[in-house]
Amino acid sequence: MKLESILQYLDDYLRIAEVPDYPGAHNGLQVDGAPGHEVERVAVAVDASERVIQGAVADGADLLIAHHGLFWDGSPTVVGPRYRKLRALLEGGVALYSAHLPLDAHPEVGNCAVLARALGLEPEGRFGDYKGAELGWWATVDENREALRDRVAEVVGGPVRLIAGGPERAFRVAVVTGGAGSMIRDAAAAGIDTLITGEGAHHTYYEAMERGVNALYAGHYATEVWGVRALAQHLQERFGLPWTFVDDPSGL
Repeated sequence: MKLESILQYLDDYLRIAEVPDYPGAHNGLQVDGAPGHEVERVAVAVDASERVIQGAVADGADLLIAHHGLFWDGSPTVVGPRYRKLRALLEGGVALYSAHLPLDAHPEVGNCAVLARALGLEPEGRFGDYKGAELGWWATVDENREALRDRVAEVVGGPVRLIAGGPERAFRVAVVTGGAGSMIRDAAAAGIDTLITGEGAHHTYYEAMERGVNALYAGHYATEVWGVRALAQHLQERFGLPWTFVDDPSGL
């Protein structure tokens, strides 16, 4: 399959041009392939780290799709780790595509939607605004907050920190993956009593305790493996492209 064809499909399917994002995201194609580049195998990953790129090359991928791309530090220079990454991609014949908030927000293959479904939640509405784009979902449950924490830990396969600022029983739960601890105030205003996300800054502990919200911090990485894998499966079903998930967990 021609790279140009899959790029057009991804841009449209993920609404790359429509979903706002942080300045360093640079969603879409970040590193091109050679003229006429063919994609026969796809690798996906949470981060375009050096080890991920090496893994994609070793796996024989022609396209790497990463949730977090190469340019988060805002620097335009190609030195040090960035030089090594670009060199590995170019020498290995691997194009790089990145989708950050467009992948978080997607209703079918998005991190938030897929994780919510994996938790057995039935999304009822959107939650988590970023410049007019709704990123996450909320659902109604009736569950002890410790039991919910344990269920989240089982699904993500790692420890979950519970900040028990809300009611002992969770009734209205929101899922926004990644670093959405900053949305605790928004959760309280929206009547959300429990927020499931990846991480939050130090002050979000007091934000949760003082605003009556349970916060479940399940890890930034662990809550964002879902979207790229779901997207890869979607591409396989639609275009017959085999894929590999290149795992490089940060533990954060």
